[in-house]
Parts: sequence; C-alpha cells; structure tokens
Amino acid sequence: MSQVPYTRVKLSRDNARPTGIDYIQQIFQGFLEFHGDRRFGDDPAMVGGIARLNGMPVTVIAIEKGHTAKERSFRNFGAPHPEGYRKALRLMKQAEKFGRPIICLVDTSGAYCGIGAEERGQGQAIAENLQEMSTLCVPIISIVIGEGGSGGALALAMADQVWMLENAVYSVISPEGCASILWKDAAKAEAAAASLKLTAEDAKILGVVERIIPEQNLGKSAFYDHIRELLAQEIGTLSRNPDLVSQRYDRFRRIGSDGVAG
Repeated sequence: MSQVPYTRVKLSRDNARPTGIDYIQQIFQGFLEFHGDRRFGDDPAMVGGIARLNGMPVTVIAIEKGHTAKERSFRNFGAPHPEGYRKALRLMKQAEKFGRPIICLVDTSGAYCGIGAEERGQGQAIAENLQEMSTLCVPIISIVIGEGGSGGALALAMADQVWMLENAVYSVISPEGCASILWKDAAKAEAAAASLKLTAEDAKILGVVERIIPEQNLGKSAFYDHIRELLAQEIGTLSRNPDLVSQRYDRFRRIGSDGVAG
C-alpha cells in the first residue's frame, strides 16, 4: 500500500509550514484585523479582517495554528470554537455589504470538539456558515494551505473556487480518527490515509478543488507572488460573473456525481 498519502498528512502538519498569518503578511497589504463575534468573544484560532490585494479591497479570513508551542497553545492548535466561525461569518456578511471579495485560508484538523464548544453551538455555527456562504453575492476563494479537516475546514470552503497546496490534505476525518473508528487502532492511520482520497490530486480528480498550487518555492517571495497573481486574476474573472450564487450551487451539486473523475 502506498505511503504517499500519509506522508502528505505529515507534511501538511509540519510546524515549519507557513500558516495563515504568514500568507496574510506576504500576499496582502495593509491588513487590519477585526475581533469578536458580537455574541460571546474572540477566537484566536480564527484571524480575519480587511486588506488590499494589488490595491483592491478584500476580506481575508484564516484559520491560524501558529508555529511555536506557545503560539499553538494560544491559537488552540488551529481548532476554532463556535465564536471563531461566527466571527468569520460576520466578516463575510460585512464583505458582501461593501462588495469586497472574500479569501479564506484553511488549515485545521477540525473544529474544536470540547464540551464548551458544543454548549455554545459548534454544529450550528458550522451549518450557518455553510448556509450563508452559499448565498453570498461576492466572489469567494478558499485555499487549503495545510490540513483541511472535516466540517471545521468546510465551514470556510463553501466557495466559488477551492484550491489546495500540493502537500495539503482535505478529508472528512483525520487518518488517525478514521483508523480508530474502523479498526479500533489509531496506529493504522497510514492505511486509512490511503483509503480516504485526501491528497490534492485526489481532490482535483473528484472535482472537490479546482487548482493545485506547487510547493517548490514554499515560503519564498516567488511562492507568495504567484499566489497573489492567481488570486487577482481569478477574482477579476469571478467579479464579472453575474450569477455567482447559482454557479456556486451547481459547483457543489456536481461533486460526487457520475463522470466527475473524467
């Protein structure tokens, strides 16, 4: 059985891998962060605000893991609480009000599953994001930059275009969680990863993502410059589309249908 899928999982989790804030600092100009969901509090795992992309106002939202142990603890290891998703939705609806395109950077093993998060409506917060994002009338591009885990990732990926980095992964569950359920043994994560079709190539074949971004210059100026230009070009194309909502609906209806892999 191929070891490549689980190797990708480990690469997507590498502490040295650029996180959402790295992308924001390198790709966008004049980022101004907003805080809070106006209901409960602020979630450091979800970073969002307004910025400029080649001079164009945009809203940027990123799930942030951090690099060091201290940063990762503060960011809850990139596992957002309900207030994080509600903050993201607040910023997206604000973006629609002012006609700003939305760019989401996804990097999470999944939404936080603690008791407090469930008490504050974790499932409802994710569901509301999916419902509301499906009807937003501004362009939305989501990029899976590391881990794209379960509904916690999908809650920022109901987009017109979903892209993945070459060594990112996108899956309904982590390989360890899958192995624990199927075989009662998390050590079989490698076998689970091979079955989950979680690599960028798998997602592209299945129609889950539109673009795979190479990583040979990961973290270098040329890498960020390339993504900046791709975003600018695609937002320009999407902005000229008079029927984004219907096409976004059709995009997700096509996933998993017969003939997608061809």
